[in-house]
Amino acid sequence: MTECNHEAFSFSNCRKRQVKGNFFGDPISSNGGSLLLREVDRRIGLTMAVARALGDQRQRGKVRHDVATMVRQRVHAIALGYEDLNDHDALRDDLVVQTACERDGSLASSSTLCRFEQRAERQWAIAIHRELLEQFIASFARPPEELVLDFDATDDPVHGRQPGRFFHGYYDGYCFLPLYVFCGQQLLVAYLRPSNIDASKHAWSILSLLVKRLRQAWPGVRIVFRGDSGFCRHRMLDWCDRNDVRYIVGLARNAVLEREVQVACEVARDGFEATGAKNRLFHEFQYAAGSWRRTRRVIARIEHGPKGRNPRFVVTNLEGEANELYERVYCARGDMENRIKEQQLALFADRTSSSKWWTNQYRVLLAALAYTLLETMRRTALRGTDLARAQCQTLRLRLLKIGAVVTRNTRTVAVRLSSACPDQAVFRLLVHRLTAG
Repeated sequence: MTECNHEAFSFSNCRKRQVKGNFFGDPISSNGGSLLLREVDRRIGLTMAVARALGDQRQRGKVRHDVATMVRQRVHAIALGYEDLNDHDALRDDLVVQTACERDGSLASSSTLCRFEQRAERQWAIAIHRELLEQFIASFARPPEELVLDFDATDDPVHGRQPGRFFHGYYDGYCFLPLYVFCGQQLLVAYLRPSNIDASKHAWSILSLLVKRLRQAWPGVRIVFRGDSGFCRHRMLDWCDRNDVRYIVGLARNAVLEREVQVACEVARDGFEATGAKNRLFHEFQYAAGSWRRTRRVIARIEHGPKGRNPRFVVTNLEGEANELYERVYCARGDMENRIKEQQLALFADRTSSSKWWTNQYRVLLAALAYTLLETMRRTALRGTDLARAQCQTLRLRLLKIGAVVTRNTRTVAVRLSSACPDQAVFRLLVHRLTAG
């Protein structure tokens, strides 16, 4: 064990003053805002519900760290910016994090957490996804009139020989191909998949399960399926038509579509040559690919600029003006890419280095749970503030990573946050909103 040296040490003088230091001050944490995560978690019951769903088959007399605490420890740590298991060897003794995890002593070590994660199985993924969906449903005070479900696939680069990793030509590397489903900014699905598949693999089944549960909760809700051309598959479109699900999906260009918009492209070209400014117009027509059973409405966005023409196509069964549907409805799906970036860049959903498939899926879902906490904080407690639309890394920097001196005794846990914190007013508002009623 490392021995602490309690002797003082000196730095260079500052303006004729001696600068001294030592290592025997009060316990200090850089995670003072983790108590906000605790309040959000307690308010929606997220990690406790997940722990109940996962269950615990261990012998109770030999258990020091229950499932709820270990799930909470990992989810909170990811939200705080600790992406790896070995971070917990030091983090487990942080007094503020212990309090946030409802503990009075050391949390689980990295080895304990690792052994727990190695037990992950298919049922864990089902249980956590079910809880994500139930959290989404519970977030509505009244039934919504319309829900737009955004589907998108992304690459999760891998650097080892994990099962399910393959070389993907489009991404030019070895990766997984997870599927994400969002409704607005709320996450419903984070499904890890191998990369040697079609981008729409299992999307049809997931859409069917989501629609069934959402209509069970809200029978009159109107559901819109939205995705890029990777999800334009005739069986999905047929299923949507049969089950009264609206859709607006990208359509890959081909020679038939190019011929259909030839005249419109020439008009856009003439407009560009006359004005020198990028010219855009819209055209719609009925079209059926060879595998389709019926014709469908296709909207073409025709654009001609300095780099030439650039037509884009979407297929839809929605009603409305073509330009409105394309610009206000279809293009809005681009915001989902920002949410996926939050998953992978801010919440480390790409830390899929385990040699076991379901452990990697569990780690992707841990990032999803951390996102759910932060998104709930953003959507509810931060409404009306300048952080209401902040990304997860901004929330972490400004509200969670706050220095604090901590003292704990039998009656009180005193967390003295930094007096230099620039967001004290927002922090106080958060505490008030999260603990009220």
